[in-house]
Formats: sequence, structure tokens, C-alpha cells
Amino acid sequence: MSQLFSEETHRNLLARIPHCTGREVSDWLRTVEEGPALFRFEEKVSWLRHEYDLAYGHAKAIVHEYDLRRAARKLL
Repeated sequence: MSQLFSEETHRNLLARIPHCTGREVSDWLRTVEEGPALFRFEEKVSWLRHEYDLAYGHAKAIVHEYDLRRAARKLL
């Protein structure tokens, strides 16, 4: 997993997602978790964009946050 944006940009994108999409970030993370078993980052982003009509930046931020949290769970 590579750094897609600066940490500040990532946090700003996440903060805007509820306003722009009408759904909380936690809802989007659950959507990714329960979605199809896609392995590649860009496949997940593409699926979110097309299935839910999300902006590219928002979809990338959601998948990146999902990957960060998933990696953190594995470390525990």
C-alpha cells in the first residue's frame, strides 16, 4: 500500500465524505468490507465509484482508510 495523499489531504477528504455523500465514513468502510472480494486497490476504488457514483478522490480515501484500519487490526 502506498501513500496516496498527504496525511492532511487524506483527513480533509475523509471529513468531507459525510457531507458530499450523505453517509458516514464508517458506513463506507462497512460497504467495502461487505463488498466483493477484490484484492487490488484500484479494483476496489473502481467498484465504489461505479456502484455508488462516488468521486475518484472520495473512493480512494475510503479504500485507503479501509486498508489502513485493516492493517492496524492485523498488528493487534
